[in-house]
Amino acid sequence: MASARTSITTGKLARMAIMTAIAVAFSFIPSFPIIPVVSFIRYEFSDLPILISLFAFGTPWGLGIAVISIFINFLIGGAESGPYGMIMHMLAIGAYVLAAGLIYRSNKSRKSAIIGMLVGVIAMTAIMIPANLIITPLFMKVPVAAVEDLLIPGIIPVNLIKGLITAVLTFIVYKRVSGFLHNHK
Repeated sequence: MASARTSITTGKLARMAIMTAIAVAFSFIPSFPIIPVVSFIRYEFSDLPILISLFAFGTPWGLGIAVISIFINFLIGGAESGPYGMIMHMLAIGAYVLAAGLIYRSNKSRKSAIIGMLVGVIAMTAIMIPANLIITPLFMKVPVAAVEDLLIPGIIPVNLIKGLITAVLTFIVYKRVSGFLHNHK
């Protein structure tokens, strides 16, 4: 028998499914490059409902919604960059959600959410350095040195900016949707 802390109700499952669907739908909002030198790295609007889900449902559910929504987007052809984009997006948002969630769960407050998101931005940026050095050369057929040359002027700053945009948007939107997500009337 599951404890009240870990049990999931039909209503909660339905709200998580809605957030997954919103994340998939948001993946079809035209993305945009933030820094031209790395125009292949684009802002993904689908990160917003994923991060909101993290705070509403917890780290495992936030990670699950991230993986499912990104995979569905890939299956239906929404990922412009194919398997490469799917893998990179899962790594980036996975690191963000995991770091932010681990901090937030210890003290569910506005302050810990902000700190968690900032640590999430750093975690995402940090994981994307080796990910780009290993995965980008394989998929884009470029030498590792070419990717190394893009770290400081592009890859690191674009991941910091993407993460901060998502943090600010989450901070603005979360309170407005939290009643629905927590089933408050």
